[in-house]
Amino acid sequence: MTRFGYTLMTEQSGPKALVQYAVAAERVGFDFEVSSDHYFPWLDEMGHSPYAWTTLGAVAHATERVEFMTYVTCPTIRYHPAVVAQKAATLGVLSDGRFTLGLGSGESLNEHVVGEGWPAVGDRQSMLQESVEIIRELFTGEQISYDGEYFRIDRAKLWDLPETPVEIGLAVSGEHSIKRFAPLGDHLIATQPDADAVQTWDAERSGAPASRKIGQIPISWDPDQDTAVERAHRLFRWFGGGWNVNADLPMPAGFEAASQFVRPEDVAESIACGPDLDELAESVRPFLEAGFTDVAIVQIGDERQQEFLDVVAGPLLEKLRAL
Repeated sequence: MTRFGYTLMTEQSGPKALVQYAVAAERVGFDFEVSSDHYFPWLDEMGHSPYAWTTLGAVAHATERVEFMTYVTCPTIRYHPAVVAQKAATLGVLSDGRFTLGLGSGESLNEHVVGEGWPAVGDRQSMLQESVEIIRELFTGEQISYDGEYFRIDRAKLWDLPETPVEIGLAVSGEHSIKRFAPLGDHLIATQPDADAVQTWDAERSGAPASRKIGQIPISWDPDQDTAVERAHRLFRWFGGGWNVNADLPMPAGFEAASQFVRPEDVAESIACGPDLDELAESVRPFLEAGFTDVAIVQIGDERQQEFLDVVAGPLLEKLRAL
């Protein structure tokens, strides 16, 4: 059976609210929660970007059952992979094994801030590969040194580890990256309901333990249809730009410019909006048909987030599970 998750979207809510939402999402019955890991919001209108790892530490303390993960962390520029390994292991301990480390090659929006530039996509994927290798070795608890093309480690060791190693999900797209990273990760992360990607991932992991295929989809619930569309357009009009655009724009102003001609009706065609829970649930069906085992829901906007969790999420989960 498909598991359904809730998105702690750091770009649209402050840290205290996110912890509050995490507790409410657990209470209403979501199976897992995912958190973005940003330095900037996509658009200035979104208005937030707290530090995901501090927030997740609070979530680990405030919740009891629900699993959670980063969706996703870039372990190559803003963070060194040895530090990511330490953070992930600590969250694994704090959560009693409920944490999964989601990793990806990142976006310029969040990584340029440390002044190290933004590499070409081939270099970013090579950096990610080295990072995953380093993190895996550190998760063994052994002291390691590493001398790669991009990263070096000098006698590093993690002293606090969970009873079972933190599992790693990898955000991939396209046959080449799937074949490259499937042997390195435990789980597939993708933002598009691509059945070929799922099949290629499984083929490349033949003989390995079964893995999750974790997707994410935005919705805009509101009692008023027009308000739901307006909010989705105001906050998520960048969404249709696609990965090739979204990975390389360095500032929210770039996303503003790139999406300036996107109309509300364009957004409404790609994101389910309004009060109809059947329509909202049906928008998830392509992920189910593509073979995804886990789908995280993004409720767009902060202003009705608590109402969504208190009133809408329970009935919506029933409809999603009935699919």
